[in-house]
Amino acid sequence: MNYIENIYVCLSLPLLVAVFCTDRRRRPSLLFLLSGMTACLFSAYISTFVMELMGTDITVATAEITPIVEECMKIVPVLFSLLIFESPRRVASNGILMTAVGFATFENVCYLTTNGAENLRNLLIRGASTGAMHITNGFLIGIGLLYFWDRLWIKSAGTVGLICLAIIYHAMFNVLVNEGGVFAIAGYLLPMFTLIPAVAVSRQLMKRFDPEQPLPPPESD
Repeated sequence: MNYIENIYVCLSLPLLVAVFCTDRRRRPSLLFLLSGMTACLFSAYISTFVMELMGTDITVATAEITPIVEECMKIVPVLFSLLIFESPRRVASNGILMTAVGFATFENVCYLTTNGAENLRNLLIRGASTGAMHITNGFLIGIGLLYFWDRLWIKSAGTVGLICLAIIYHAMFNVLVNEGGVFAIAGYLLPMFTLIPAVAVSRQLMKRFDPEQPLPPPESD
């Protein structure tokens, strides 16, 4: 067990204790936050395994492997909540956002352990932009879940489409940031500008759904 797993245990234990101490309405947010951190840890394992299996370097893996693995792993807790527990759509939409926050938080912690914490400016830029990228994808998928999850004819195709869109956005961010220079600046700024309309659209859709309303039955063909 190396230091990354040790850090994960230290961060996740307080959240796990809080899950049992908080009230029922706040418990899902803590569980999704913990799920996001767990998804980040497993994404690192899977990405490393695939990278070794395919014999690619870290640059290629960042553009072609990491976005696929991370975006698929982030949506797993939300799909589990929807399909197994039949959570309300608004709870699921908030859940993907909290999963993204947990994922981005633990990813930043991993970045600190690898690159150190000496350069505060780079840490602020990297932390804010990466966090905004993950959260934007969370809002994107959350908007889709609110809009079409009760429509049987588009549920499966729509979910796959959302994941693909999130993967493309994630890969584009990684490619731009890794290019350096003006491309890196554009990459760091991209999530900041896309997050604003994503939040606006999500808030408008949220007003249409009661958090206590159960998930309606799917439409029959």
